[in-house]
Amino acid sequence: MDWITLLRSLQSDFIKRLTSGCLLHCETEGQYSELTIISGERLKALREFCWLMAEKYKRVSPVRDVFISYLKGKLGEEVVKERLADFITEVDYEKRFGGDGNIDFTLTSDPSIGIEVKSRHGNIDRVRWSISSEEVEKNAVVVCILIQEDVSEAQSQYHLFLAGFLPTRMIKLKTGKISFGIDQLLYGGGLWCYLEQLQSSLNNSSRQQPSIYKYLPKQEILSKPTNNQLLKSFFQPEYNNNEDLNTLYVKLGDEYFEKGEYT
Repeated sequence: MDWITLLRSLQSDFIKRLTSGCLLHCETEGQYSELTIISGERLKALREFCWLMAEKYKRVSPVRDVFISYLKGKLGEEVVKERLADFITEVDYEKRFGGDGNIDFTLTSDPSIGIEVKSRHGNIDRVRWSISSEEVEKNAVVVCILIQEDVSEAQSQYHLFLAGFLPTRMIKLKTGKISFGIDQLLYGGGLWCYLEQLQSSLNNSSRQQPSIYKYLPKQEILSKPTNNQLLKSFFQPEYNNNEDLNTLYVKLGDEYFEKGEYT
């Protein structure tokens, strides 16, 4: 079983459990959780920040529209910040306008690896996330967050689901923007490991070493994995003279594009 098949299988199981409400909920920072709940002082701080941004850009758009846009974006970013913790660094919001900028986070140890967060509210069967060709070019992954409640000034608590992620190298654009549903995403539990492996491959490449990887199922697990390493045991590098990691993802993207899965 290859790693994409594994994460797709886990995603199918996650979607079933999302419908029934049986989800993994961990409040420990840096550990994986399918559900994140934001309320109280934490939500108050987000609201205050978003009102400041709304006031700052009130000449560009109506204040309430800017507030809602920023709050949606910040709620999604809070999920990713809590799950990846010190592994990532936030891009300064005040240096750009809008809740969905081109890059939301970078890896702390490698700022060249960008992460885009997309937050949406809607029914699980109909909600869609979209990404532009520019965002694909500037980011290594897009992380999708599903907000259960309608975003407003009065909402006192938000239930946020890490709906999944996609490596941008798997996304092929026919036009300037595409959209995708939750069933087309990879299971969020593989995000940390994917970024680690991507970082490792880029580091090896920068040292002009033969950074060639192919992910295959590991035959045995030598030690019990932590939550962050839940899927890491399934990813094992194998030397191959013909294709590096980037070529592999481009190839995979072509295959899924031909199947009509990312159009």
